[in-house]
Amino acid sequence: MSFDSLGLPDSLVKAVKEQGYSEPSPIQAQAIPAVLAGKDVMAAAQTGTGKTAGFTLPLLALLENGERPKANQVRALILTPTRELAAQVHASVATYGKHTKLRSAVVFGGVKINPQMQTLRAGVDILVATPGRLLDLYNQNAVRFKQLEVFILDEADRMLDMGFIHDIKRVIGFLPQKRQNLLFSATFSNDIRKLAKGLVNNPVEISVSPRNTTAENVTQFIYEVDKSKKTVVLSTLIKENDWKQVLVFVKTKHGANRLVKSLDGRGIRSAAIHGNKSQGARTRALAEFKEGQITVLVATDIAARGIDIDQLPQVVNFDLPHVSEDYVHRIGRTGRAGNDGQAVSLVCQEEFKLLKDIEKLIKKVIPRKTVKGFEPGEPLSPSVLDTRAPKPKKPKKPHVGHRDGQRSGPSTGSNKKQRSTRNNFVGD
Repeated sequence: MSFDSLGLPDSLVKAVKEQGYSEPSPIQAQAIPAVLAGKDVMAAAQTGTGKTAGFTLPLLALLENGERPKANQVRALILTPTRELAAQVHASVATYGKHTKLRSAVVFGGVKINPQMQTLRAGVDILVATPGRLLDLYNQNAVRFKQLEVFILDEADRMLDMGFIHDIKRVIGFLPQKRQNLLFSATFSNDIRKLAKGLVNNPVEISVSPRNTTAENVTQFIYEVDKSKKTVVLSTLIKENDWKQVLVFVKTKHGANRLVKSLDGRGIRSAAIHGNKSQGARTRALAEFKEGQITVLVATDIAARGIDIDQLPQVVNFDLPHVSEDYVHRIGRTGRAGNDGQAVSLVCQEEFKLLKDIEKLIKKVIPRKTVKGFEPGEPLSPSVLDTRAPKPKKPKKPHVGHRDGQRSGPSTGSNKKQRSTRNNFVGD
């Protein structure tokens, strides 16, 4: 199958071929005809599958010959969870729409709002936005949706993880009821399906990869290490293996900053991206990483969402994620579009429970290694793959409380910490 056979106009096929692509990925082959047919689409696709072009290409085709947008009006809205992903999606729109006359724009927080308001004043065909900044612009009458034809919710699972559900519902409330809806998510969880009920109508459902699987072309292994030796082991691996480009995941913003300082002190050029960094600093760090000016990019999970690097060879989990699914998302940054990749995790005994959860999720035991001279004082316990389905939780029995004899719910005084929350084919 070729892009010529999908029903796309010549202007878009030309742009695709200029990027060096001739055949669509599975998600593109299924999504593009459905979107062109005007159907609502609900698609599950992991990172690296080409999903972004799966909706940007048919969207450009649908809008190319329509009525031009009036002042402050938008014909298509693409909602994304993070600034980086918004910038990436807009870059895809610009790349594949360069032979059309369509106008596009991207808006997100962390930068001045006035230039964005000026851009929207003339109206745009396609607007890529993050929820918070979009609501700010709407409240200031800078953007309106009377001409809206298509609404796309990208990375819906991450949207929910980041607590955007109320913002999403507010945005949907502003939109005209007659519109085409596209929902893209890494998985079809129960929460995603609940959200979809109020969004898509009789959708074409597409799923191109089994849930929570890892790419076969990504080699995974663990280095057993004491927690206090992780930094020196990482720097040793980078130097001994001559790694040129390494994306490192950590749990916290402060941990990212500490690691960058330590690596820099060992002569390894590094930079961090996380929520406390300005948009300018994050964009600059990512550009320097892509261009090879820095060797290591240290990121938190949310900040890394939307990082798009065609041939990233190394991903390192400096800290294992508390949410097992994030492991799949993390290592999906390498091994894209058929390229080989390597995912390394530095694991100490304190993280063994997290490791067990990850191995259960991906249904495989990850091979282990040690670095000579840095063997752990307390080796990891052996892994035994647990293939049992999780037991359903029993409902809590109500109990009588207080003097009035009314049933009281669970205690609100708990101090339990919430768990930290939260994929190259063409254009993903």
